[in-house]
Amino acid sequence: MLVLWCPDWPAVAAGAAEGHSPHLPAAVFCANRVVACTAVARSAGVRRGMRRREAQARCPELGVFGEDDGRDARLFEPVAAAVEELVVGVEVVRPGLVAVPVDGAAGYFGGEYQLVEKLVDHVSGAAGVECQVGVADGLFAATLAAHRSALVERGTAAAFLAPLGIHELDQPGAERAELVDLLKRLGLRTLGAFAALAERDVITRFGGAGLLAYRLAAGRSDRPPTRRRPPPELAVTKTFEPPLDRVDAAAFIAKSLGERFHAGLASRGLACTRIGIYAVTERDEEFGRVWRCAEPLTPQGIADRVRWQFEGWLKARDRPTSGVVRLRLEPEETVEGRSLQLGMLGTEHALAADKAARALVRVQGLLGPESVFTALLDGGRGPAERVRLVPWGDPRAEAAPEGTTWPGRLPSPSPSIVLDRPVRAVVVDADGREVAIDARRRVTAPPYQVGLDSGEPKLVLDWAGPWLVDGQWWASDGRGVAARMQVLLEDDTALLLTRVGGERPLWMIEGMYD
Repeated sequence: MLVLWCPDWPAVAAGAAEGHSPHLPAAVFCANRVVACTAVARSAGVRRGMRRREAQARCPELGVFGEDDGRDARLFEPVAAAVEELVVGVEVVRPGLVAVPVDGAAGYFGGEYQLVEKLVDHVSGAAGVECQVGVADGLFAATLAAHRSALVERGTAAAFLAPLGIHELDQPGAERAELVDLLKRLGLRTLGAFAALAERDVITRFGGAGLLAYRLAAGRSDRPPTRRRPPPELAVTKTFEPPLDRVDAAAFIAKSLGERFHAGLASRGLACTRIGIYAVTERDEEFGRVWRCAEPLTPQGIADRVRWQFEGWLKARDRPTSGVVRLRLEPEETVEGRSLQLGMLGTEHALAADKAARALVRVQGLLGPESVFTALLDGGRGPAERVRLVPWGDPRAEAAPEGTTWPGRLPSPSPSIVLDRPVRAVVVDADGREVAIDARRRVTAPPYQVGLDSGEPKLVLDWAGPWLVDGQWWASDGRGVAARMQVLLEDDTALLLTRVGGERPLWMIEGMYD
């Protein structure tokens, strides 16, 4: 396998999209941490995982960009097209990394060294980006060889990998950070040390995910030795009238098409690891690209790759001259869908969930992508602040940066009912005086009764709090200060009360506990 790698591609693509000079330092941030940076930024001390404030302190002229997979894929299309001009069978592993089978092309150009030299020169000239090439047995070993511009002899992948650090298992998209951290704590510092373990012990201790990492560390293939050739009827074709010429429309179509494609494979107990995306325009122009994935593709993963590919085609220099009238998704390679099989327990629930998901996609098809939402518990102090609505099918990732602290956050459990409009409440002590918050941020007296605007006041059996929240600590009138308190009333009603500051502080009922 030959792998062509464009170093620091997210940072390179972000700078190109914003017109940022490649000679200036730049970094891409996600959750306020560096996920990619250019060589110029690294020379100034910027590193992956570093917080934004520290990175800018080390390099004040650092260009700051947000993470955008669609942008990275769109700008990578010219690179993949340049590779395809020399070698057939190009597979995009991820933006910044393509893989091709080496045998045929090496024979045509007179050897692997000649092929590598030709590829590097051609991609640099045609796409204007720097790249490195590696050749080894298997995609994982070839990727690490590309990071080192190495050509590994056949049958020596295990020896090449053995001295490399165990952190190499956590490649972008692999999500093996927890496994790598555990292996380090167990004293396994290199890939060779991990590969020296018995396979039986590995699968017993680390499960299927650990076994796959073990196979990679040992220089073995990340795919089974025999793969099933998918039957032609599993391909999904969609025609468009009028022709499709907008990225936002393609993104919406990709969701329903990805669901159909995934459901067809799942019905046969299969999962797709290589997907071909092919398009035909009004003028009979044909475009195609194959995407490879280490893990079986999910419906969301399929939709993302279709959207990325459309962005690449519609915004490339040699873009289609007319709209797309037909789109075909074809499974280029499938494996047994073991990760898709339902467990012995909860099968009925899983089937119901799958049926509900198809129904929601159908509603989106009728009413638009913004018609169906799911709730996500995100960062914030109060229960209403923490609920964020996410359109169905979009990634359910938290918007709050990792490690963010929320002083004054309401402790668990959260109220089961949060009122859209808080209701005024009157909280008094045993002497009939209103309970307030004093200068030391404590209640002036234990709450004795709680009454609503309408209805008789009720005795308080128990209470907890207050929890102070400083929203606008700079306001001299205290308008930004709120306090929350939980009370249990004599009729077994549990309430979440909020003290709102201002000229006339008030107690409000923010939520109720079931």
